[in-house]
Amino acid sequence: MNINLGEMEGRFVDIIRENEGIPSGELVKICAEAFDWKKSTTYTMLRRLCDKGICENKDGHVSTVISKEEIAAIKTDKLLEEDFGGSLPRFLAAFADRKKLSEREIDEIQQMIDRFRKE
Repeated sequence: MNINLGEMEGRFVDIIRENEGIPSGELVKICAEAFDWKKSTTYTMLRRLCDKGICENKDGHVSTVISKEEIAAIKTDKLLEEDFGGSLPRFLAAFADRKKLSEREIDEIQQMIDRFRKE
């Protein structure tokens, strides 16, 4: 699934998510006001996101197919695979080296590790 979203695609998906099941004509009006888009621009963007499997336009009503959390998970998996060879420890080390973790964050991570060990 191609989840690479540019800034405008992300904003467009947010509008759809905030108005799930929105009639496509109403979406055109919102995008004309929010982005100064023409009708054709809105439909081009919608078609692109439908092709990516992120949105659907059924019977003239537009909705998202996958949640924001699912999109984030897919992007994270891709980042881990491409930049860290699929290694979560390498990713966490790179992150922790750049940002000092608070005690609370360290405790949360430890709780996750403990939970995964029990599974």
